[in-house]
This record gives sequence, C-alpha cells and structure tokens, in this order.
Amino acid sequence: MSNWQRCLHTLETEIPVQQYNTWIRPLQSVEEDGLVRLLAPNAFVLDWVQKNYLTRLTELSSQVWDESAPEIRLEIGSVDQAPQNQPAGSSPEPTAKPGNNSPASIRTPASAGISSNLNPNFTFDTFVEGKSNQLARAASVQIAENPGTVYNPLFIYGGVGLGKTHLMHAVGNLIINKNPEAKVVYLHSEGFCCRNGTSPAAQQD
Repeated sequence: MSNWQRCLHTLETEIPVQQYNTWIRPLQSVEEDGLVRLLAPNAFVLDWVQKNYLTRLTELSSQVWDESAPEIRLEIGSVDQAPQNQPAGSSPEPTAKPGNNSPASIRTPASAGISSNLNPNFTFDTFVEGKSNQLARAASVQIAENPGTVYNPLFIYGGVGLGKTHLMHAVGNLIINKNPEAKVVYLHSEGFCCRNGTSPAAQQD
C-alpha cells in the first residue's frame, strides 16, 4: 500500500461511506516527485473536495510521509486525457453561464410530440438545500452533468417535503438545458410500466 493509499484508507474510516463513495472514490490520483495530482471528473466534484476534504487530506499526508509531505493539487480531468489545471486553493471556472438553469431559460426538447412533463420552476437554482438533502442534491447534479454514466440508476428516498420531486425535475431540466435534443420524460412508476408495456394490465391487452 502506497503512502497515498494509506491516506485514503484513513479518510475512509473517518467519513460516512456514502460521502467517500460520492466524492473521494471518483478521484484519480497521479503521484509524482513531491506532488500528488487528484483528478476530478468535473468542476462540481473538484470544488466540493476542495472545500470539504482538501485540508484533511493535507493533514493526513503530513502524518503518513516520513519526509516532507507532497503538494496535493486538484485538477479536472482523468488519466486518459490531459487535465485542466486547477490549482488547489482556487475556485474552478464555472461550467455554464450564470442563470442558465433559471426557470425562464429552461429550453424544451426538440423532439416533437413528446411531452417531458417537467416543471420548469423546479431547478437546482431554486432548490432549498439543507443537511437532510445535501448529498441527494450533489448526486443529482452529477447525474445531470454526466447522464447515463454515474449513479445509474439513482434511488432517492426521504420524508415528505425534503425535495425528492424537485430534484428529479431539476435533473431533467438541466439535461435539456445542456442538450435540447435530449429526450427526457418525467413519469410515475405506473405510467412508466404502462408506457413500456410491462404492467400486468398492459400485458393483458
């Protein structure tokens, strides 16, 4: 086990498994002389790790390394592509223009004859975030930014009024806003089964 893996192992024992899997596990590390580059899949993950875990990771590296601890640098990218330099301690560039997820700017799908059933007022900008739904919002943002690649499928469970429906609409609205050609439909489970012919009633017809 390398020194960096020891740091991650210690951090894994200190934070909830959901947080570790959401924010730390997606990071790819590249160890160089006096430097550990952490490659985040997008600016949102980079910003979250920088604000919430970078200080602790720096402390752990100081404890683990026998000699001087390496610099930890956060960047956007992957080992398969050239990263976009994003030094730790600075804010990442916004991935979209301000207000592009506001209700007035939500665009509808280009596919004619398909109703998304999305409420344009339910966006991430209008979502009220709290401790009870913070993780769900973060996962939903990642899904909207990388549809079909992360947390697929995603199950959201919680009490009444905590924002489950709002988040589902927000995911769809952001996907459409980023790609107007995308086909996004909001359906209840019964409607989904009937639409796809998988319900008992549909199979009897």
